Amino acid sequence: MAILKTILFPVADVAKATPVYTALLGVAPSVESPYYVGYDSEGQHIGLVPNGSTNGPACYRHVDDLDANLAALVEAGATVAQEPKGVGNGRTIASVLDVDGNEIGLIQDQN
Repeated sequence: MAILKTILFPVADVAKATPVYTALLGVAPSVESPYYVGYDSEGQHIGLVPNGSTNGPACYRHVDDLDANLAALVEAGATVAQEPKGVGNGRTIASVLDVDGNEIGLIQDQN
């Protein structure tokens, strides 16, 4: 299993970006809406987020305890970029910026 299982790409126009990522990944989107398009391929989830972070793609680690992992990252020197928030279907996400400004995301699914 991949340690960083979800990668989100910020896109200016999700409708224009979708065919590019469909061609790249060779599969149809598993989730398709005006505010998010997601692909599941070979154990990896690739998402397209309109008006997402301007720092480039963000990798997300799936964790069992989002709050504890977020606290550990902040204690290690990261800064919170996005406070924990529910995004539907029992999923909570948060993200931090590492010391160089790279975005690192956390995802916790309700068990």
